[in-house]
Amino acid sequence: MNWFGKKKAAAPSTTSQGSSSGGGTGLNPGATIIKLKESIQSQEKREEHTQRKIDSMITDAKAKMAKGDKKGALYAMKRKKLLESELDKIQNVKMTLETQVMNLESATQNAETFKAMAAGKNAMQNIRKDVGIEKVDDLMDDIREELEMANEISDAIAQPVDPFANDEDELLAELEQMGADDLEAELLKAPFAKNDVLLPDVPEAKLPNLNDAEAEEMRKLEAELAVFDDDVRVHDDVHVHVAVEGDCDNDW
Repeated sequence: MNWFGKKKAAAPSTTSQGSSSGGGTGLNPGATIIKLKESIQSQEKREEHTQRKIDSMITDAKAKMAKGDKKGALYAMKRKKLLESELDKIQNVKMTLETQVMNLESATQNAETFKAMAAGKNAMQNIRKDVGIEKVDDLMDDIREELEMANEISDAIAQPVDPFANDEDELLAELEQMGADDLEAELLKAPFAKNDVLLPDVPEAKLPNLNDAEAEEMRKLEAELAVFDDDVRVHDDVHVHVAVEGDCDNDW
């Protein structure tokens, strides 16, 4: 019975798949990575199958030793040794395939990154052709000129329109003169307006009869009021005379 025929035939075919995937020029990186991963899965299945056989040989050797069949147990141990050697080969092939997958994925990623960077560089070059430094400087100059023009227009519109702006000094002088004339007129009219002393109204009701003492007191009071009224009139006449003389002096 051939125990290793299929395994030995499968190992070269898997290795040839990996090498053909690495050296083939007709496959793109994505398809090559898929092929490599399929080969890894195949090697994992072979690894599991070989490990089960190794475990079976160990169990068989123990059983034959228990029965005293040393020759059969020794034969089982030799077969286990061959299977372990085959298992090491399978694991080495799987490691090689996994390494190729990682390197190819990294290379593919680097290539995509390079293409993206190149596309970005080309886009920047195209933009720079349309937007050069000289064009930018000219544009900024135009923007500054437009802003200055807009500010000048705003300032011109904001200026007040007053036809009497230049005559303000003359108008203020005229107002001061009018105030002085009004004050002089008030000063001239004030003494004459207040010339008479305000006295209470005469009562309409008849006064009650007074006795001799009260009548005497009333006469004294009337005499004092008459004297006070004469003093007020004299004082007002003097004040008017002085005010008129002062105005005459100012006119001179």
